[in-house]
Amino acid sequence: MSAVAPLLVAGHWRAARESVETFRAVDPTTGRAIGPEFPRNGAADLEEAIAAAAEAAPILAAAEPERIAAFLEAYAAALEADADALVELAHAETALPAPTRLRGNELPRTCNQLRQAARAAREYAWTQPVIDTAGGLRSHFAPLGKPVLVFGPNNFPFAFNAVAGGDFAAAIAARNPVVAKAHPSHPATSRRLAEHAQRAAVEAGLPPATVQLLYDFHPTLGLAAAGDTRLGAIAFTGSRAGGLALKQAADRAGVPFYGELSSLNPVFLLPGALAERGEALAEEFATSCLLGSGQFCTNPGLVVVPAGDAGDAFVAATQARFAAAAPAVLLSRAVLSSLERAVDVLRKAGATLLCGGAAGTDGICYAPTLFTVAADDFLRAPHALQTEAFGPSSLLVRVADSAQRQAVAQALEGQLTGAIYRAADGSDDAHWRSLAAVLRPRVGRLIADKMPTGVLVSPAQQHGGPYPAATHPGVTAVGLPASIHRFAALQAFDNVPDALLPTDLRDRNPGGLLRRIDGRWTTDDVGVSP
Repeated sequence: MSAVAPLLVAGHWRAARESVETFRAVDPTTGRAIGPEFPRNGAADLEEAIAAAAEAAPILAAAEPERIAAFLEAYAAALEADADALVELAHAETALPAPTRLRGNELPRTCNQLRQAARAAREYAWTQPVIDTAGGLRSHFAPLGKPVLVFGPNNFPFAFNAVAGGDFAAAIAARNPVVAKAHPSHPATSRRLAEHAQRAAVEAGLPPATVQLLYDFHPTLGLAAAGDTRLGAIAFTGSRAGGLALKQAADRAGVPFYGELSSLNPVFLLPGALAERGEALAEEFATSCLLGSGQFCTNPGLVVVPAGDAGDAFVAATQARFAAAAPAVLLSRAVLSSLERAVDVLRKAGATLLCGGAAGTDGICYAPTLFTVAADDFLRAPHALQTEAFGPSSLLVRVADSAQRQAVAQALEGQLTGAIYRAADGSDDAHWRSLAAVLRPRVGRLIADKMPTGVLVSPAQQHGGPYPAATHPGVTAVGLPASIHRFAALQAFDNVPDALLPTDLRDRNPGGLLRRIDGRWTTDDVGVSP
């Protein structure tokens, strides 16, 4: 057995000072431990990491944006150059498809996010300067001046990794140090990412504690960290129970907490769409739901299907596809246990099992699982029947008419997404409008005629939504520069002389930054008449 892997703390790779225990990654296809041992940290290492980040925060806040951009771009280039090794590690630890998912999609997305963050940093695109010349006030978004603690999830070893993903990129673009808490499902991948990040940070001349990495710690230690007032913000992607516990601790201390917690991403099939292309919709839905073994935060976990012959045909076609699919490999035993508990809750709440509902015999896997329930029964137990079954599972809700469809929509909790399929000839459009009016305040992203899986990294994206999809409906975890605002402070300057103002608030605007001056968005210098 090789030595226990080192941590990245205060600019140095070193052994843990206080390791409660060690753990190893697990190959989901076999269920066997692989790779070196990693430390599950105690309080001493976490304290040193937070203290070092707090010391680095004001230095990083004062750094030239060009240094930040250079770091992010160099990091992206290093990941691309090391793609073979990174993909091999991530595949071994997660069993996610190497050529299509990891190399073909997720790693390029990660590099793209880093480069978009670099562009936002260099162009001040996230600061949104506002100038009121008559009142002598000027304001913009600025660094927090404190570190950000990022909890990475299990299902995206690159794009949401605590030391490389969207939360990391956004926090760094806002010139805040990051203390990354990796997910224990892919520690070796996180370590290799952090090695590239540390080298790029040093080469860019950033403070040593700009990037730090801890592999895991006990939940009680996480709760203590969440209440540490030296932190400027916390980003979390994971379970509702874990996220809410952290949020409660953070709220008590006044630390902003941004969590992505739970979502069923409901899909509504309107009658015209189902009659027009029901077989194609069954294929589209099954493909989406089983993609990545159903382990996407935007997995379609609830589908509202009209009663009648067309609806029955859709259910039969979907059931056949689920039943024919092989057991899906899951990310970890923890995911399997959570899925088993959720399936049990759905059964006890009155959902009828159509297929699946059992673990496989080889490795860590679960049979594709499909439930159905009548709308009346759903409306009698909406909370239990909205239990998220994270994995290859979904619930079909059968509605008798538009009134029941509207009632189901009104009973929904907050979601990341909501999709509505309508007929191409426009015959469903009146239903679409009335349903969208109910669904719109309950989802972050409203979708027409496509499944929710797939999150485009775009400035217009909203990857968030009302509770419990996320803990704040006004922010996004994907899409730059908007995602940066989670890790920024709105600061105003009152009667401050021009020479003492931040660059983006001064009278002259040599960089051509878009600013709001006296109610008008412009790239002009202050004092130029419209």
